[in-house]
Amino acid sequence: MPKTNYKNLEKKLTLQKRNAWEVWDDKTKQSAFKFSEGYKKFLNQSKTEREAVAASIELAKQAGFKDMAGVKSLKAGDKVYAVNRGKNLFLAKVGKKPLAQGFNMLMPHIDSPHLDLKVMPLYEDENLAFLKTHYYGGIKKYQWPTIALALRGQVYLENGKKVEINIGEKDSDPVFMITDLLPHVDRHGATDSRVKSKEVLGEELNLVVGSIPVKDEKIKEKVKLAVLEYLWNEYGIKEVDLASAELRAVPCEKARDLGFDRSLISAFGQDDLVCAYTALTGALDSRVGDKTQIIAMVDREEIGSTGNTSVNSNFLETFVSDLSELVDGEDDLDQVYKIFSKSRAISADVTAGLDPDYKDAFDVRNTCRLGFGLAIEKYTGHGGKLGTSDASGEFLRELMTLFNKNKSIIYQLSGGMGKIDKGGGGTIAKYLANRNLEVIDAGVPLFNMHAPLEISSKADVFCVYLAYKAFLEN
Repeated sequence: MPKTNYKNLEKKLTLQKRNAWEVWDDKTKQSAFKFSEGYKKFLNQSKTEREAVAASIELAKQAGFKDMAGVKSLKAGDKVYAVNRGKNLFLAKVGKKPLAQGFNMLMPHIDSPHLDLKVMPLYEDENLAFLKTHYYGGIKKYQWPTIALALRGQVYLENGKKVEINIGEKDSDPVFMITDLLPHVDRHGATDSRVKSKEVLGEELNLVVGSIPVKDEKIKEKVKLAVLEYLWNEYGIKEVDLASAELRAVPCEKARDLGFDRSLISAFGQDDLVCAYTALTGALDSRVGDKTQIIAMVDREEIGSTGNTSVNSNFLETFVSDLSELVDGEDDLDQVYKIFSKSRAISADVTAGLDPDYKDAFDVRNTCRLGFGLAIEKYTGHGGKLGTSDASGEFLRELMTLFNKNKSIIYQLSGGMGKIDKGGGGTIAKYLANRNLEVIDAGVPLFNMHAPLEISSKADVFCVYLAYKAFLEN
């Protein structure tokens, strides 16, 4: 008998993890770097959901997408979009087959962990003016003090006017900051021979916004009034208007290349703007396929997908119903759910990358790595697969077969986020599965997820774009 070549057998039978930078040729590497420039620009424009929607509409219009509200019928190749309350954007590229045969959909979320202002935020203490915040989504509170923060959002005035606020992004702008206790007076609480510093509490995440008082001894809170005077003179804002504001504190830092080789990206909001941008550009660049292609950008994922701009809003049903009427002449809800049952979706969301400094938190055999491409997660959730959507084996194999056809699409498989009894996380996949769509999670692995600055690999970002585009076209 001939001697077995175990090296060839190993290559044939074992799963080979591939680093995209080692597999790609120089042309593909250059394409990845070029693609990241547009992505970084998008990140800087989109630090709120409304900003992400506005930036996406601008790109969509440039690619020929039209507002669906002004359309009376649709045919193969037509491109439309619809907006829900300024915080959802749904886009569709009509396929060659009837919508009744289903669609291919990518659904990223466009909200990110941040600090919202409380309803009545402004106060004075010890001759300093502060704004009180309430954190949005899962954060490590100790990461937010001592970094430069900007205020972005809108204020709705009594006269009906909407005032746009963006302070702290320009070099000439002032910034805002949350203070922290200096180490010299923070040495209490020894536990197991290790000094435990003071915990940062949610009620301590207060922004310093001023220190110069008005010159009037009759006024009790002089610095607070000075801030209100500034807001009135600059924007016409009274204190009561802050109750009807959507203002948030976000890091001032712009998206930047990271590393000597510039292979990584540091930026705020990559969870989940990285999947939003790659899904959007994948749709803009895709050819017309047999099935209609849908991109659905949703809100509120970071706080449990509740509310009228989340995946659990019926805007998805409304959009598909309107689309069905324009394409097939049918718009009843029963037809919509029949369409769902024949459709496939990717819950386009990030996952945790394996950080060498914190390996103990991961099952290294079932965790994705930066630079190794698209991260496909068959399921997410907590111990016992609680709160998860477990994708079917058939759908996973279908995607793997599809991606294997394109040598530039490098992908990796994940078995959840962190160790079973210690980690876990949720996505919108289960809410799509509840509508009877075939769905799986797939996106970009990150370091520092939910921190003020997150880290991605340009290789993974480009792989995800290529994979999303191939999925939509298939």
